[in-house]
Amino acid sequence: QVQLVESGGGLVQSGGSLTLSCAASGFAFADYSMAWFRQAPGKERELVSCVSSDDGSTREGDFVKGRFTNTRDNSKNTVSLKMNSLQPEDSAIYYCARRYYCPSHVSLDWGQGTQITVSS
Repeated sequence: QVQLVESGGGLVQSGGSLTLSCAASGFAFADYSMAWFRQAPGKERELVSCVSSDDGSTREGDFVKGRFTNTRDNSKNTVSLKMNSLQPEDSAIYYCARRYYCPSHVSLDWGQGTQITVSS
């Protein structure tokens, strides 16, 4: 049974930093790309960052602009999203997702999400 459990969300001031973590289980973690998405109220879910299974390379949404770093630890079955220079528009529920490949439009499984609120 696949499980993706996010943690690390919370309230942060504008300009601050947070690190989210996603603990994965129930599948061969190293064989899959892992993505972070976010969804703000009234908006569509959007890709934040995806880290590939083969070389750890990442692709990000245009809004990231070098502020976020997505890394994976295959020895611990975890993926982490370090976010710097957070702005109020980054407030959203952040989700971890499993994908075959980063370019894929299909996410196989989702975590329950973790809320980030950035105050101005």
